Amino acid sequence: MFTKILIANRGEIACRVIKTARKMGIRTVAVYSDADRDARHVELADEAVHIGAAPSRESYLQADRIIAACKQTGAQAVHPGYGFLSENEAFARQVEEEGLVFIGPKHYSIAAMGDKIASKKLAKEANVNTIPGFNEAIQSADQAVGIARDIGYPVMIKASAGGGGKGLRVAYDDKEAFEGFTACQNEARNSFGDDRVFIEKFVEEPRHIEIQVLGDSQGNVIYLNERECSIQRRHQKVIEEAPSPFISEATRKAMGEQAVALAKAVKYQSAGTVEFVVGKDQSFYFLEMNTRLQVEHPVTECITGVDLVELMIRVAAGEPLPLAQADVKRNGWAMECRINAEDPFRNFLPSTGRLVRFQPPRETMWAADTQHLFGVRVDTGVQEGGEIPMFYDSMIAKLIVHGTDRSDAIAKMREALNGFVIRGVSSNIPFQAALLAHPNFVSGDFNTGFIAEHYGKGFRAQDVPHGDPQLLVALAAYVNRRALQRAAGISGQLPGHEFTVGEEFVVVVLGDEGRHRREPVTVSDFQAQSGSSAVTVGATRYDICSSWHLGAARIRGTVNGQPFTAQVERGIGRNPLAIRIANNGTRLDALVLTPRAAELHALMPYKAPPDMSRYVLSPMPGLLVDVAVQPGQKVQAGERVAVIEAMKMENVLFAVADGVVSKVLAAKGESLVVDQPIVEFAA
Repeated sequence: MFTKILIANRGEIACRVIKTARKMGIRTVAVYSDADRDARHVELADEAVHIGAAPSRESYLQADRIIAACKQTGAQAVHPGYGFLSENEAFARQVEEEGLVFIGPKHYSIAAMGDKIASKKLAKEANVNTIPGFNEAIQSADQAVGIARDIGYPVMIKASAGGGGKGLRVAYDDKEAFEGFTACQNEARNSFGDDRVFIEKFVEEPRHIEIQVLGDSQGNVIYLNERECSIQRRHQKVIEEAPSPFISEATRKAMGEQAVALAKAVKYQSAGTVEFVVGKDQSFYFLEMNTRLQVEHPVTECITGVDLVELMIRVAAGEPLPLAQADVKRNGWAMECRINAEDPFRNFLPSTGRLVRFQPPRETMWAADTQHLFGVRVDTGVQEGGEIPMFYDSMIAKLIVHGTDRSDAIAKMREALNGFVIRGVSSNIPFQAALLAHPNFVSGDFNTGFIAEHYGKGFRAQDVPHGDPQLLVALAAYVNRRALQRAAGISGQLPGHEFTVGEEFVVVVLGDEGRHRREPVTVSDFQAQSGSSAVTVGATRYDICSSWHLGAARIRGTVNGQPFTAQVERGIGRNPLAIRIANNGTRLDALVLTPRAAELHALMPYKAPPDMSRYVLSPMPGLLVDVAVQPGQKVQAGERVAVIEAMKMENVLFAVADGVVSKVLAAKGESLVVDQPIVEFAA
């Protein structure tokens, strides 16, 4: 067994590998860029080596520097994690040639599965179901139209070297096939330097289901059940679960056996994933094989009780698999939510900055621990006070739960999301809460088009259903009453003029453009010691009991005897008196006033924000990579004005109306904050 390994990655997955290595008594070496000098993975590892500047192409993609770091520290093996160089055949070969061990499949297996056209041919030869299609590189748009007609619409046009949703189009007629071929070819050339494009049948109402496989150097290969990954946004997975609520036992076995056949055909060693598209009739077809550890591997670890990272390390060291196919268990139901630094209410634009608060829910399961299951686990590479840099992907953490069945897993996940505190950057937690509450998701009736179908026009606060919205009003009144108790207890008050707290309040629910709702509330039977109180909103009484104290971001307790978790934030935006309550993805901003103060507040005029229509504003924090206009230039509506880049995502800003540029307020290469003016147009 190795005594020291280097992890050629960063963030959550680097921390995950370190935990297993520590359990196995193996020392670890982290590598880091300028942006990650103070990152959590650097802190957790036994040693750390600086490998370059912040952009990944100057650090985490520099194979020579990573191998030099191995030699410098005496590391015998490299774990690539996922992303970066994890599926790079040349890197795997170079590691082996330098006398080191690549903790992953052999370079020839990566090469065989890395090209989508070649992998489809291999799959066919191994008797794996493949989608009807034309698997040779297509030469022209006219040829693409002819092939699409032969296969039968709808068809999917895909770049051979594609990934992450790039170089992919669905065509329903000749016109779309013609245009889609040209667009895919251009995208593939620009993104991957490879413009080969192929066409296959598009499976309607498809599910994305993948099979986890494990192989060793002795030729043994097993499958560890499936993962359901159909909840996707722009071809990026959002929620993953194991097992799938859709497939039958017979389909599971058939898919697993075909995945094993394909892995054996390429002499696969290590953990890998065979991805399938599954039709509504349970017909399934091979999509691709990911020759690495997947982001969503924890859900498989939960239901099988297997540490996948440990088995990767053991297989790489030449050990045989410790279990046979008959030993693979399927116990309970696991789910994973990807917690991303993005603003769901602003079309999921990236959100970078400092994590002012980062308080995950209480963990009862841990990575690398296969003994403590049926609980909550958080895999993350960040910590409170750390920075979310603009140079890498937007994932902050993975929230994993393991339940006895699917409904138990959903309930655990909703409660865990309620207790996940993130401040300083926006996160997609409200969106995840909305998905988990959607009746189609709860019933298991969904496919890969679920998010596009239900949230096609974006995500709004009102898209989050809450079983009892009045509860949020009651909690705002309760939190305010706890704060007033402290004010009433301040010593040195003038005798006869002490601060007394009444029972009648008005919760002013803050709305847009001064449209506020006023809810009369009574707060009675307040017990400072026990934290209990009766809050009446309209005709509904809420008996609330909590040990919450001022300044705590989470409030836990019981409402009418039932446990609850919510989040509290005091001082919202420019209003230091406002209280924000968040629960089950729903957010309420309110002022809690005495009846007289509420009367006076109703008379306050609405102060409209300044008119910024003459400015082009940055919709997200990021790097200004291009300004396409200059002072005095006439610009037409829809014309490109600037380009901002953050978290591997490029955002092009266009003029919304005709005008003349009066000033350019930000320079190319500048780091921007949200709503920072870039260009001003003449009045």
